[in-house]
Amino acid sequence: MHQYKNEFGSTLYPFVPGHEIIGRVKDTGSQVTKYKKGDVVGVGYFINSCGHCPNCKSHEEQFCDNGITPTQNGKLSDGSTTKGGYSSCIVVNENYALRIPDKLETARAAPLLCAGITTYSALRHNQVGTGHKIAILGLGGLGHMAVKFVVSFGADVSVLSSSPLKEESAKALGAHHFINTADQADLKAAIGSFDFIIDTVSTKHDCNVYLRLLKKDGTMIMLGVPPQNPQLAVGLLT
Repeated sequence: MHQYKNEFGSTLYPFVPGHEIIGRVKDTGSQVTKYKKGDVVGVGYFINSCGHCPNCKSHEEQFCDNGITPTQNGKLSDGSTTKGGYSSCIVVNENYALRIPDKLETARAAPLLCAGITTYSALRHNQVGTGHKIAILGLGGLGHMAVKFVVSFGADVSVLSSSPLKEESAKALGAHHFINTADQADLKAAIGSFDFIIDTVSTKHDCNVYLRLLKKDGTMIMLGVPPQNPQLAVGLLT
């Protein structure tokens, strides 16, 4: 399969996103060994990669040097595009499908295929855990998963949001603290508080406001993708 590295801003229309998919295997190719017809599997953000570059060989296929084939908005060798989770079926390299255990409720498992692995991977890579003070910026899909993971890892968790109405939801997910970012007094009191900030916001926002909340040598993990690259105050990075 030809690999197509799709760049941000080059959406191939018509386009309906959908990349947290769980379904039953309808059929398999002659060389498939991992799955059989009827198996319940999940499909995440991509369905193939080159398989031979250094990143693919080190099991970091999401960083494929030659470009992954996305589950949706990916261009195939015949000129067609991948249609994602709202299509009637999708063809996937067996290495990019995941077996879903019978005991796992599919509706609850589906978010793990994108928001779940995005946050889990970043947290594990940075070795977040007991003794750390973590702030989660934003309580959408990524933020929701991040809170649940970090709480389970034993860290002290705060949710940062400009919407006071989200405090109840944040606490229900296990967050220990809530900081209203629209309240300047709350922000000032939190300066220099956190070892890590997980930024899940995908809309335009001033990252410098939140960099001030990190401790010395703290880490901001950017997981949201704003429409414009943030302007960072270099002095806050020293």
